[in-house]
Amino acid sequence: MNADFWRGRRVLVTGHTGFKGAWLHLWLRSLGADVTGFALAPATEPNLWNMVAANADSVEGDIRDEAHVRRTVDRCRPQTVFHLAAQALVRESYRDPLGTYRTNVIGTANLLDACRGRPELSGIVVVTSDKVYDNDGGGRAFEEDDRLGGHDPYSNSKACAELVAASYRDSFFRGGAPIATVRAGNVIGGGDWSPDRLIPDCLQALRAGRSVNLRYPDAVRPWQHVLDPLAGYLLLGEALARAPARAPRAVNFGPDPASFCTVREVVDAFSSRFGGKPGWIRDAGEHPPEAAALRLSSELAGRALGWHGRLDIAAALSWTADWYKAMRSGEDMLRFSEEQIRLYSRDARSLP
Repeated sequence: MNADFWRGRRVLVTGHTGFKGAWLHLWLRSLGADVTGFALAPATEPNLWNMVAANADSVEGDIRDEAHVRRTVDRCRPQTVFHLAAQALVRESYRDPLGTYRTNVIGTANLLDACRGRPELSGIVVVTSDKVYDNDGGGRAFEEDDRLGGHDPYSNSKACAELVAASYRDSFFRGGAPIATVRAGNVIGGGDWSPDRLIPDCLQALRAGRSVNLRYPDAVRPWQHVLDPLAGYLLLGEALARAPARAPRAVNFGPDPASFCTVREVVDAFSSRFGGKPGWIRDAGEHPPEAAALRLSSELAGRALGWHGRLDIAAALSWTADWYKAMRSGEDMLRFSEEQIRLYSRDARSLP
């Protein structure tokens, strides 16, 4: 990343206590940015944020609280905003659809409204999901101008957030800070303990010496290490400031097609790298429907931003397993996480 651009830059990251948000907050700090985070308290214990939060500017708040969001934006006067605050779990969206829509749709509107008319602001990156597309199950790679949809409340709420961002862009930000949305695949990496996610489920099974229950073991997903899409977000944040007329307004950041694989393949490969063989069994219970295949085209990210994923699925799983093994060994996880960011930021040819 271009440290000269980010050094001293005022950045607001919403959702910084979550998995992706904590990594992004840490990366920006390592680049010398003046970062403020706004989010609820971490949802799990343990959690990545408390491991990497030393001396961080963190505001605890709810993205649905319009007044608190506005006060935070007024205080930190951001030059760049990354909006990651969200209800990010598909199964939770079935349990609490209204809460999901309030967070993902109204929360996005609250933030964008608080950012209106701010001359110091040079770009807003709204993080949505690869699931925003109207997936017909055909298996083709989605491109940015494909029809939006989403059948479950989470996916649909993220598609709605895309529409909110587009409406605010056209209605209130003409001539102002550009707004862009980003759509990434299924991210893995150290520090994720979210419920109903594959790597945390594997870790629990390995500790308990049991098999992993898989709802859809043959489902194909665009797996990628968390640092890959975050690198794209940072590149886009810089492009919005430096070349707003040319920077894209919606971008996919997905892995190379060679990294698309099934859920069961990820379980087997991660377990082998972490040190154990829990195996897996098909969960015979009733589950909400999920797409059998989900693929993204990242050609636009390559053309417009020079972005490409640096870690293939084998390296992504190795880096993830290494992180959790380091934690198990009692290492300083702030330093270990900073080292993974440093290694990633080096020339791609030096990566394992």
